[in-house]
Amino acid sequence: MKTLIKNATVVLPDSTLCTSVLIDGATIADIDVAIQSPADEVVDAKGLHLLPGVIDDQVHFREPGLTHKEDLYTASRACAKGGVTTFLEMPNTNPNTITQEALESKLALAAGKSLVNYGFYIGATPNNVEVLKQAHRTPGIKIFIGSSTGNLLVDSQEALERIFAETTLPACAHCEDEATVRANTERLAGTTDIRDHSRIRDHKAAIIATRRAIDLAKRHNHRFHVLHVSTGAETPLLADHGNLITAEACPHHLFFNVEDYARLGSLVQMNPSIKMKEDNEQLWQALLNGLIQVIATDHAPHTLEEKRQPYPKSPSGLPAVENSLALMLNQVHQGRCTIEQVVQWMCDAPARVWDIVDKGRIAVGYDADLVLVDLNKVATIRNAEQETKSKWSPWDGESLTGWPVRTWVMGHEVFRDGSFDESQRGSEAIYDHARGGYWATQ
Repeated sequence: MKTLIKNATVVLPDSTLCTSVLIDGATIADIDVAIQSPADEVVDAKGLHLLPGVIDDQVHFREPGLTHKEDLYTASRACAKGGVTTFLEMPNTNPNTITQEALESKLALAAGKSLVNYGFYIGATPNNVEVLKQAHRTPGIKIFIGSSTGNLLVDSQEALERIFAETTLPACAHCEDEATVRANTERLAGTTDIRDHSRIRDHKAAIIATRRAIDLAKRHNHRFHVLHVSTGAETPLLADHGNLITAEACPHHLFFNVEDYARLGSLVQMNPSIKMKEDNEQLWQALLNGLIQVIATDHAPHTLEEKRQPYPKSPSGLPAVENSLALMLNQVHQGRCTIEQVVQWMCDAPARVWDIVDKGRIAVGYDADLVLVDLNKVATIRNAEQETKSKWSPWDGESLTGWPVRTWVMGHEVFRDGSFDESQRGSEAIYDHARGGYWATQ
């Protein structure tokens, strides 16, 4: 099937211009073609912007084992609605994804349920280095240096040295120093004050662990991605590493700080914790100056009943995947960044970090993962309208300007103005075959 999208303002790798894009099957066949070109469907996108589909490289979709919170079907609907065409999911499901067999099981689940493209990390443990050395069909290794579930905590130096020295897949990590967190927990034992969450998981915990992980990556020349940077003090550690070390920020660390506990309580309880208003500003500056390359959500839903338990029984995590692009488009509207920067942070850079060579850009021959956005559309986030199974958002009641309105995954339109086409599940397991070398070939 051929689809012609005409009269759109298209964000291309090196320019933004009003032009047309021809989709042939699953691929972008041509750009700047005549608007009279033959096609099975013609989309007149006048007044709209056409972007590459968002790649969210850090999500927790809870399947298998915790599907009362979320599952691959509901989460992928949220992705489609939010303009996210590819997700990379974390290994702290139940069972943990720490073997090739568990990874294959997840891939099989997604093939029957997901409306968008998918990939799954394999998790590191203190003693599965041999598994990690042989792992395949995965973007990389996830290490929990603090804040783990199951047996995923890896904070012994010996185990970390082996992982960085002996494996070859790119690695990423949750960086919070477990010893610091435990000491703070003991010091504040018995607290029921949600604000203490940011005192327990404090600046020091994040800085120590990030510095430690970067040292390991540099000494072993191992590609490494720092997940959810939460403090301004971490950002100078990210400088001058070339493509060896990359980093990301999440919307909750960009938009929320400790002042929001009074209003939102445990709804903004996260690991790493939200920090100070000054950290919000410093993280934004790190994005703008290139120290942080990627925006991802760390989408980690729990039910409202679970979240409303008194602290510290309340779990950490919040849903964000269906609103992340709109949150950033609203920042474009406010003049804080450009739409080209949003595309760089949410589409192009994650493709480069994780070697996804045919995604993240609108270019001939690339996969037709596309999202049409209306930069003038004003809408309010409402809990009842969320696609995520948890049915809530910490941004409930906020009005944003700039929203995705249509989403294509591998050339198939999966979302249009509130409606879904579910006829194509399991769009693509993006690591079914080797696609390495993106940094080197682009």
